[in-house]
Amino acid sequence: MSKRVTIFEPPPLDNSKAAIENVLDLTPISDIGPDVFTNTRPLWHPPGARGIYGGAVIAQCLSAAQRTVPDNFFVHSMHCYFVLAGDSEIPIVYHVERVRTGRSFATRTVQARQRGRPIFTTTLSFNAANSGGKKRLEHDSKMPDTPPPKNISNPPEAKSPFESQRLDDSPYLTSDEVNIEDRKFRQWIRIRGKISEQGGHQAHLSAFAYMSDSYFIGTVARLHKIPRFSSPTALLRALKALKNPSDVDSEALSRYFEELAEEEAAEIRASSLNGTLTTNKLSSIIKRKDNREIGMMVSLDHTIYFHNPQALKADDWLLASIDSPWAGEGRGLVTQKVWNRDGVHVATCVQEGVVRLMQDEDPAPEAKL
Repeated sequence: MSKRVTIFEPPPLDNSKAAIENVLDLTPISDIGPDVFTNTRPLWHPPGARGIYGGAVIAQCLSAAQRTVPDNFFVHSMHCYFVLAGDSEIPIVYHVERVRTGRSFATRTVQARQRGRPIFTTTLSFNAANSGGKKRLEHDSKMPDTPPPKNISNPPEAKSPFESQRLDDSPYLTSDEVNIEDRKFRQWIRIRGKISEQGGHQAHLSAFAYMSDSYFIGTVARLHKIPRFSSPTALLRALKALKNPSDVDSEALSRYFEELAEEEAAEIRASSLNGTLTTNKLSSIIKRKDNREIGMMVSLDHTIYFHNPQALKADDWLLASIDSPWAGEGRGLVTQKVWNRDGVHVATCVQEGVVRLMQDEDPAPEAKL
C-alpha cells in the first residue's frame, strides 16, 4: 500500500487567498474529535534537514488552537518544543486541548503527532482584546532607524510564500572588531500577496509564526562566520537536490527553498575569486583555518511573545533584528525582536537549538542526539 502524504485529497488552491494561507490550511477530523485537525496539503522537507520545515508546524499548531477560542481572544505567547523530526511523506494530526477559558485569558495545548507519537508540542495563551483596562503600564523597545525596502510591490503570483530583504553585510564579512554577542542580523520580512478577509487577523498571526523560524538558529553559525553546510559536498548535494524538488511539495514552497539555498550559495560565491562552485573552491571557504565546521544544527524549542497582535500585519513589511546572547555546551540561544513599519514592537521570539561542531573523533553514543 502506498503512503499518503495527507489524510484527505487536497482541494484545489484557493486563489482568493495568499499563498501562505493555502500552505497552512487545516482540515478538521471530526470522526476523531471536535478539536482534531490535519494538514490539508503536503509540507516541505528542506534538503539536508532532519525533518519538515519547523515554521509550518508552529504555524499550523497556532491555527488549530485559534479555532478553539472566542473571536475576541488573540494569542500573546506560545512555547514550543521540537520532539521528533517530522516526516513529509505521512500526514500530521493536531490535537488541541482546551485547558482553560477565563474572562481575560485562555490556555490551549496542541500536540502534533505522526504514527501516534508526538513530534511537536506547544502551550499557547490567549488574551481577550482590551481587557487590560484604560490605565496601563507601558514601555517599548525602539525600532532601529531603518526604512522599509523601496520596492514595495507585492504581486500575489510571486514564486515564494514570503520574501525577505537583508540589511547587513554578508555574515561571512562581519567585522571581527564587534563581539559576537553584540552582532545583529537584520532583515525585513513579509508574506507575498494579501491575507484574505476570510482568513482574518488569525491568518496574519499564523503567517508570522511560519516566518519566525526562518534564519533563526542558523544565526549562531552566521555570527561565528561558519557556513551552515558542514562540507562542500553537503552544499553541492543540497543544491543538486533543489533542482529536482519533491513532487509532494507545493510549487510556492519548493521555489522558496530554492531561493533560500541559492542565497546561501551566493554568499559563499562572493568570497571566491571567480564564483565557480567546485568542491576544491568550497573547501577553502567552508573549511576555515581553525577547522571549525558545523556538524549538527537543529532547533530544540521556539517561543513567540505577541506583544501587539492586532498591530501585526504579515502582508506588510516587518523588521526583524536577530542576535545571539549565548552559545555553549553544544547549544545556542537566539533572540529576535520584530517591529511593524510604524515602529510598533509587535513580537519577540526566542529559540534554542543544538549547535555542534564536527569533532576530531566520533562522540560517545550517549552524546549523540
